[in-house]
Amino acid sequence: MSLSVEALPLFRSFQNSIFNCLNSTTAPLSQTRQAHAHILKTGFFNDTHFATKLLSHYANNMCFADASLVLDLVPEPRLFSFSTLIYAFSKLHQFQHALSTFSRMLTRGLMPDNRVLPSAFKACAGLSALKPGRQVHGIASVSGFHSDCFVQSSLVHMYVKCNQINDARKVFDGMSEPDVVTWSALVGAYARRGCVDEAKSLFSEMRDSGVEPNLVSWNGMISGFNHSGLYSEAVLMFLDMHLRGFEPDGTSVCSVLPAVGDLEDLVMGIQIHGYGIKQGLGSDKCVSSALIDMYGKCSCTSDMSQVFNEMEHMDVGSCNALISGLSRNGHVESSLKLFRQFKDQGMELNVVSWTSMIACCSQNGRDMEALELFREMQIAGVKPNSVTIPCLLPACGNIAALMHGKAAHCFSLRRGISTDVYVGSALIDMYAKCGRIQASRLCFDGIPRRNLVCWNAVIAGYAMHGKAKEAMEIFDLMQRNGQKPDAISFTCVLSACSQSGLTEEGLHYFNSMSSKYGIEARVEHYGCVVTLLGRAGKLEQAYDMIRSMPLIPDGCVWGALLSSCRVHNNVSLGEVAAKKLFELEPSNPGNYILLSNIYASKAMWKEVDRVRDIMKNKGLRKNPGCSWIEVKNRVHMLLAGDKSHPQMTQIIEKLDKLSMEMKKSGYFPETNFVLQDVEEQDKEQILCGHSEKLAVVFGLLNTPPGYPLQVIKNLRICVDCHVVIKFISSFERREIFVRDTNRFHHFKDGACSCGDYW
Repeated sequence: MSLSVEALPLFRSFQNSIFNCLNSTTAPLSQTRQAHAHILKTGFFNDTHFATKLLSHYANNMCFADASLVLDLVPEPRLFSFSTLIYAFSKLHQFQHALSTFSRMLTRGLMPDNRVLPSAFKACAGLSALKPGRQVHGIASVSGFHSDCFVQSSLVHMYVKCNQINDARKVFDGMSEPDVVTWSALVGAYARRGCVDEAKSLFSEMRDSGVEPNLVSWNGMISGFNHSGLYSEAVLMFLDMHLRGFEPDGTSVCSVLPAVGDLEDLVMGIQIHGYGIKQGLGSDKCVSSALIDMYGKCSCTSDMSQVFNEMEHMDVGSCNALISGLSRNGHVESSLKLFRQFKDQGMELNVVSWTSMIACCSQNGRDMEALELFREMQIAGVKPNSVTIPCLLPACGNIAALMHGKAAHCFSLRRGISTDVYVGSALIDMYAKCGRIQASRLCFDGIPRRNLVCWNAVIAGYAMHGKAKEAMEIFDLMQRNGQKPDAISFTCVLSACSQSGLTEEGLHYFNSMSSKYGIEARVEHYGCVVTLLGRAGKLEQAYDMIRSMPLIPDGCVWGALLSSCRVHNNVSLGEVAAKKLFELEPSNPGNYILLSNIYASKAMWKEVDRVRDIMKNKGLRKNPGCSWIEVKNRVHMLLAGDKSHPQMTQIIEKLDKLSMEMKKSGYFPETNFVLQDVEEQDKEQILCGHSEKLAVVFGLLNTPPGYPLQVIKNLRICVDCHVVIKFISSFERREIFVRDTNRFHHFKDGACSCGDYW
């Protein structure tokens, strides 16, 4: 008995320390667990107050399993126990846990109050979970808290986050005295949706009602207009903010600079830069990154680099901005060098860094490096996202790296992003460029919600493959599905008509652009129609269209006429088109070559020599024929006339054998298309060295019998190569896909998908 009396003060002292621990907001997790154990031993667990304290501590330490266990062990938990846990989950952005706990509370027969409901709405907003949000809204109405100002405010935020601005406005209009936070949320939502009039009207109404806008209000408007692409409105709002006596902060500057960059308003950018320095924002990393991005968009790479070099502490955001700015301005080597340098310095490069570099290489013809960077990215443990894949896939399509493209597709399936509209559109484009138009269509059909980019991608794919009928069907289906075509849609469908020689249909689409759809024709549309008419032999009509254009014809339009003149060997109009092109593109060797070929087709050798002398004096050289083929997950490049390839002896031997078989079948080389003044035997040798032939034979030598071959050429395929590959497809029983600068050729059983019209 005496021992018990002596031990009692110690017991109470220990008990007090446990209670102090539970009442402390900074107690470590180990003490919380000790308190939990003591409560279990002493039987205090039935005390809801202690259980609630434990719940709060475990939730704040993100020990969600322990918190749920405590809640399960409380015999009769009260509303306060649940509200404590739901609040903690919402505060820590554990929104799914918050909603599941809210659901458990309802199953216990406990109705939420005005302290629980805002946390539940915050969880719905964080998950963009509209359906549960509406259900909680219904519960709030039933429980009589729908008119509570805190509940209403959180409800407005929830509907805004779920992109239901009309519902948000209805709740807002029912509020007696919305605070500045609620006003700002709704104004910013209108700005993000590009609703200029509504946003400005509500902003004025806020001031008229006696609620003074704060920095959050102004910044929400600026960033909202920038987000919706209304860059001028964003800049004007920033200026208005300054004129009304509000001092823009770092967030304001960071929000307006991207808009200034997209407007390429360098003068305004320099003024904002000066303002930032005066306000002491020079050391703000976010401001520095935004300045680097702005100067990059304005093509001021020296100013961009200066801002970066003046930073006291560089971070990954500023590094990403510098790399993107350099690549945007064509400084690919500098971008790659800096990227490697940052990597070697131990900078923790993120998914944005890797994606920026992959996009840089993909957009600047460095496709092999883009594929290698993607491989390195995965080795580095950085997970690609729904932006990375669309940046990578064009590189796969550009060089017909089908296996790499399929691997990226599989990756997107594993990550559950294959049905994202941008990933899906990139997959449609990649498969089309790799000759797999059926796979392209399957990807299109698998996208649940298609936007205009998806529709245009599949129309362009069919156009590339010369499938005008399917392209026109998709064009019509798009409109039946409520999607209005844009200028790009018409470029794609006009190109499809051009590839198939559908002159009347093409002219119908061209004329309907303005009359039916209110879309003014651009230079590229005129270029398509000139090609359409020119390929059909209506060269004079094509020339008349150029002369009657309301726009100034560019190199693409005159180039379309010159190419058509080459097809039909029209010297007079060819000279007219070439003269214009020499003025517009004096350094483009292709134009000189086309004119030279027109002269050569008429045996006008003196004129051929004159044109080639001009090229020589200008230091211009013909772009060598180059073809790519993917074999065993590697992309191989073969150059016309190149003898250095390690398998060239085998390639030539195989080509000679095929040539002998062809001659037995009655084939003779199409030497008329060797536009050089040389002997017939030399012409045959020249034809043998064409890169697409070399690539096809390389594929025959290095793949199993019957395996399909995929070749890309940087120039238009010649008539002789076209005939030869048709024979090879039949003799070797292979499907052969060849993509030239004009279109796709699908060779099978001795025939080509182009119908010999290209």
